[in-house]
Amino acid sequence: MRRRRVWICRLRIGWGGGSLGRSSTRGDSCSRGRLWQAVRVLDIVHESLVKDVSVTKRDIFYRDVPLFKAQSTVDKLVDDFAATFGTSRGNLNVRATSKGLVCGTGITIITSDGRRITLGDTEGVLIPAMEDIADIQIDDEVGWVLVVEKDAVFQTLARLGITRHAAFARRGVVITGKGYPDIATRQLVKALSDNLPKTIPILGLMDGDPFGLDILSVYKFGSKSLRHFNEELVARRIKWLGVGRGDCAMANVDLGEMIPMKTRDYQKAQSMLQRRMPDKWRQELMSMVFTRRKTEIEVLLNIQEENPFSSFVGWLAGMVNAAMDRVASEGPMDVS
Repeated sequence: MRRRRVWICRLRIGWGGGSLGRSSTRGDSCSRGRLWQAVRVLDIVHESLVKDVSVTKRDIFYRDVPLFKAQSTVDKLVDDFAATFGTSRGNLNVRATSKGLVCGTGITIITSDGRRITLGDTEGVLIPAMEDIADIQIDDEVGWVLVVEKDAVFQTLARLGITRHAAFARRGVVITGKGYPDIATRQLVKALSDNLPKTIPILGLMDGDPFGLDILSVYKFGSKSLRHFNEELVARRIKWLGVGRGDCAMANVDLGEMIPMKTRDYQKAQSMLQRRMPDKWRQELMSMVFTRRKTEIEVLLNIQEENPFSSFVGWLAGMVNAAMDRVASEGPMDVS
């Protein structure tokens, strides 16, 4: 079976993105605390470079929990150092703890030490850090990539074996970042987006709520916390597949069956509406704000009818097959 090679791009970061040089307006005690935190992170990074042993952000945090107090402190310092030094986090021998999963026998990952990670169709494999990946190979039979927001939905889809389900015209690959994605997951989606033929759609299956669209935005446009090298992580080709109001209407889910939005949902929607985004996303967010209702993937996932193509798998297969047909007949998809 012939396989397609996906080359891995390495991160390169320009100068001037960090915030380590900024003066603090807080009290001296707070400033001293931040200084000691920064010095401690530099000490651990220096040790890892001298010994040529990689550490994770989690490892650094547990080296001195009383000093750092929160994992986010370490995360921000490491990212700021990388941006200030004009290098990647991997070049500092620091890597994020991977949490994302991928499944589908159509993809094989070759590690830097020569191991071949062959994936299955019914369970996920932890996505390795990109520093550990030498090559990614994709079978020519693969026709679509689906990025799923939630781990629970990913596990359900894996158990159903949708990556080679008969309802789909071609085999596929399913990925999840388990909510907001880690760097390894974003790098994998980025590599696929940049290197797979444009005839293979990359689709996002997210909750129909402000946070679902925000997670999709991280994949497609980047995140504020990693703005120093967003261009090295964004997957411009990813397209929102669902779930939206129209999907619920097709499944005969009325407004009363949708979930009331909480204050944090409403605030998130209002904040997102201040950004530039595809018109389809904006219309969906405005509808959420107006109706004060949101929906989740599980609303469609729980549909069980006698006609198998009226079930969730039938709906998903129809949407994915239609996306493949569009790119085959019209060229690259509208990237909204």
